[in-house]
Amino acid sequence: MTATAKVLFTGKTNVTSGPNGAAHASDGTLDIKLAQPHPAAENLFAAAWSACYLGAIGLAAAQRKVKLPSEPSVDTAIDLNNAGGAFFLRARLDVSVPGVDRAVAQELIEAAHGICPYSKAVHGNIEVTTTLV
Repeated sequence: MTATAKVLFTGKTNVTSGPNGAAHASDGTLDIKLAQPHPAAENLFAAAWSACYLGAIGLAAAQRKVKLPSEPSVDTAIDLNNAGGAFFLRARLDVSVPGVDRAVAQELIEAAHGICPYSKAVHGNIEVTTTLV
């Protein structure tokens, strides 16, 4: 990151554990109970990545001057795995870009991975499968 980077947004949460565990965002946009750390962590990661990825699809479309006739959607599954005592994640993103030519939609979902900070953060760290549905 360069010294000239501009912070666009900062997400800030407080998370507590235990039977009354919860996650609260400082801006009030998130307030949920987290009685168990898993699958809550995987669900939260899936939701955050999906939201970011959808924004990236919109930006990829705008950069290519592609009009999205309806809102895209993504179903994201994050798997927590264990092999030989080591924990790791796998991700599956099933993406719908309705009303857009299939080849163009495929180009958009591939470009979105190069734009989305979550996709960039996990690149090479977890197995990711993206499917246009």
